[in-house]
Amino acid sequence: MKNKLIVITGPTAVGKTSLSIKLAQKINGEIISADSMQVYKGMDIGTAKVTKEEMRGVPHYLIDVLEPTQDFNVFEFKKLAKEAVDTVTGKGKIPIIAGGTGFYIRALLYDADFDEMGDVGIRKKLEKEAHIYGNEHLYEKLKEVDLDYAEGVHPNNLKRVIRAIEYFEQTGEKFSVYNSRLSSKESPYDFRYYVLTDDREIMYKNIDRRVDMMIEKGLVDEVRGLLDKGISPRNTSMQAIGYKEITDYLDGLCSLEEAINCIKQNTRHYAKRQLTWFRKEKTVTFIDKRDFDSDDEKILDHIIGDMEHE
Repeated sequence: MKNKLIVITGPTAVGKTSLSIKLAQKINGEIISADSMQVYKGMDIGTAKVTKEEMRGVPHYLIDVLEPTQDFNVFEFKKLAKEAVDTVTGKGKIPIIAGGTGFYIRALLYDADFDEMGDVGIRKKLEKEAHIYGNEHLYEKLKEVDLDYAEGVHPNNLKRVIRAIEYFEQTGEKFSVYNSRLSSKESPYDFRYYVLTDDREIMYKNIDRRVDMMIEKGLVDEVRGLLDKGISPRNTSMQAIGYKEITDYLDGLCSLEEAINCIKQNTRHYAKRQLTWFRKEKTVTFIDKRDFDSDDEKILDHIIGDMEHE
């Protein structure tokens, strides 16, 4: 018997957090975060991290587990997530994977087996190129060898950009082809995979509202505090949307208004890339909130009904 697993995902600011918590309460579940930035301690406002109050007593895993100086990647996520799945299942509860990092979700669902080490020589060479010529230079190189994969990655996500080029140079195969092949594997889990969507304009308004709230809550002070602690802007954590733009503002490279507008624009672009990724997945069920009048209870009834009729 395979362990049961539920995935609640979708683009940023679509309402994944609230829905996953309500679902956990209804089906005796616990939540495993699939967010590449909420793992970091002290990075709360810019990651829209779920609060203790919002958790409503539902245990969450992979939240606040690393310092911002530490690296977090798909290999570490898969290891920690598998441990969390075993822990939740061992309690007789249902693991719910909630978050928007589709690459991480796929690696867990299909037990990705690519070599963790890769080719250190190639990686160092690419890192040096990025340092000298900038992230955009490397992103253009990725587009040349694997446009399909590049469409789902932000130029500042240097780790993923480098990994894809590294894989191509190692094997001669596009990373997008590898990912497609991975999805055709049999999963070790009995899972249901739900992707929340909404009207694009509504999602964009939600993103703009969320960014404005982040500024009101003190995002600038949060970023300043991290920098004052000696966290380097070159750390993976500080490349996250929100943190990079505010760092530029604090460095005098732009005005606060320009930084805020840039955060909103980059977040909208990220949401588009997330949807592009999820549309390429083969085993997902899309849930358009408009079909349920954006009523979480109606959506939950649909999900639970779908699970019962599998």
